[in-house]
Amino acid sequence: MDRHEEWVRVERTSAFQDLRRKRKAFIVPATIFFLVFFFGLPVLAAFTTVLNTRAAGPLTWAYVYGFAQFAMVWILMHVYVNRANKWDNLVDQAREEAAEGGVK
Repeated sequence: MDRHEEWVRVERTSAFQDLRRKRKAFIVPATIFFLVFFFGLPVLAAFTTVLNTRAAGPLTWAYVYGFAQFAMVWILMHVYVNRANKWDNLVDQAREEAAEGGVK
């Protein structure tokens, strides 16, 4: 059996289809959230004055937003790693199903 046939066999397993669906259900909204949050800072800084007001002491909302981006990236990374660890079980299931002969 060549590599293409092996891939087709794995691709047809129910575990692989479940993996694709779950990954897409997480990655699409997470990416949209990240892009909106990330590009919000330069857009707000360039086209409004809302970030110029003081938040606490000498810090303006621009600094708060900038620091929040660091927190957001770390939180998003931890959420992704936890999800990816759960998806590893589906990868193992897909391998087992493919080795057993295909679709379950």
